[in-house]
Amino acid sequence: MPLIIFDWDGTLMDSVPRIVSCMQKTARAAKLTPPSPAAVHDVIGLSLPVALAQLFPEQRTETEQERLTSLYRYYYVEEDTTPTPLFDGVEHMLSDLKQRGARLAVATGKARRGLDRVWQETNTGHFFSSSYCACEAESKPHPEMLQRILAEQQETPENSVMIGDSKFDLRMAAAAQIASVGVTYGVHGREVLAAESPRYIAASPRALHTWLVKTYFHATVKD
Repeated sequence: MPLIIFDWDGTLMDSVPRIVSCMQKTARAAKLTPPSPAAVHDVIGLSLPVALAQLFPEQRTETEQERLTSLYRYYYVEEDTTPTPLFDGVEHMLSDLKQRGARLAVATGKARRGLDRVWQETNTGHFFSSSYCACEAESKPHPEMLQRILAEQQETPENSVMIGDSKFDLRMAAAAQIASVGVTYGVHGREVLAAESPRYIAASPRALHTWLVKTYFHATVKD
């Protein structure tokens, strides 16, 4: 059975609008120029410290970086109410893949406490056999998260696939010599994702689900 590894934000959960909102609120609270939505999109998938350093390069000291991190986490967890639902069809896809015998994992730029929180909120943690977060390995596109998942699952790159909405997800997969699939309903569009040579690009969770079942199980998806 294949090992199917998912990114989280923008791939399984529609959390991108909230991330953009919180980055802009963080900037205003720190009296910095708020980044554009496009600028925020281009760092989603990176670990939070790396993303903040790219968006706010003038904040160089450790104290400044820690303040930005604290502000962002406050807004994301406590203050911002932008909804973060699972994308339509995601829960059905995860349940179906699990029932077919696939092993599922997550490699995410979230911190562990953030992933645990959303798993509890969505009751989806039971679908996944492994997970690695940005605080537990090098930031994407470094392959360490995927390498650790493969080692934990005693799996080969050839029997695995990485699915994500960001160029960083696909570059991480390439660095780990794992096939990749891009999704266009998150942060990066078809042109950006195609440049990373994924095996497939899905325009919706339904299309992703259909491709995975056809490719790895030689079957069709039932509603």
